[in-house]
Amino acid sequence: MRIVYRMALLVALLLGPVLALRPALAEQITVTHWGVLMYGAPYAVAIEKGFYHEAGLDIDGVLTSKGGGTTMRNVMASSLPYGEVALSAALAAMKQGIELKIIHSGVRTAGEILWVTTPDSGIASVGDLAGRKVAFTSPKSVTDMLLTMVTDKYGIKVDTVAAGGIGGGLTMVEQKAVVAAPVMDPIWAKVSSKFKPVFLVKDELPAMVQTVGVTTLEYANANTYKLRKLVQARRKGVAFVYANPEETARIVAKQYGADEKVILGAIRNLIALKYWSAGEFEYEAMDHMVKGLEIVGEIQGKVDWSKVVDESYLK
Repeated sequence: MRIVYRMALLVALLLGPVLALRPALAEQITVTHWGVLMYGAPYAVAIEKGFYHEAGLDIDGVLTSKGGGTTMRNVMASSLPYGEVALSAALAAMKQGIELKIIHSGVRTAGEILWVTTPDSGIASVGDLAGRKVAFTSPKSVTDMLLTMVTDKYGIKVDTVAAGGIGGGLTMVEQKAVVAAPVMDPIWAKVSSKFKPVFLVKDELPAMVQTVGVTTLEYANANTYKLRKLVQARRKGVAFVYANPEETARIVAKQYGADEKVILGAIRNLIALKYWSAGEFEYEAMDHMVKGLEIVGEIQGKVDWSKVVDESYLK
């Protein structure tokens, strides 16, 4: 027994310094539509500029999906159950009994979304869409909701068509299968020369919070300090985006594998909208999103934000 004890002690002495110097495994954040839409710009900056490392966090990449419930499931399955997801996806998960906390705002408006048509269509306003075929992406999506809200505002009816995505909708417009379809940055910055706007959501509807930062209640209870660091690193990323659009464009283009000029055009468009939130909660804009989700049958009744939001992580 004495020999075994001495051997165990020797191994501990030899390996102890090695284990102590071994770096922690890198982790990844989940961000909806990373690499495609502009929700992820502050995270790209925070990674590239070392804001996470400055906070003592080892974040080396991003997990993503096409949005909705898939992104929410990625958050739940990750070793770091934190990410930026659609507010609708977070509320849907809570409705299913999943214990989550919303710990910061993400994208504070849907105003960047617009419906476009071809220059020769003869469509110049929302009223011109009455009785015509108009595309949205998919049933009960944000574009479905926004189109319904805008046409209701003007008291008109349109023949809606689910295009399956932004690209599909634009193709349908070009082929005259529909007269208008939705688009948003950075895609709009790339194709704006081929289409003309019919209406911009920013001109028709109030601000609606699109995305929020979420985590599980279990992880929140055990990792308060770490989550605060994650929120603050993102906040620094947001501030950098607004202050340095050109360098941000280079960073995002690199992270996304996209054209830098297109990304810069998108960033400038979005800065004008004050698109990215530093994290603070705008409850009126959150209520506006809930109202829209009620219209498409995604939510029933008001949300008691005091039960699902925790502002302490912003401090």
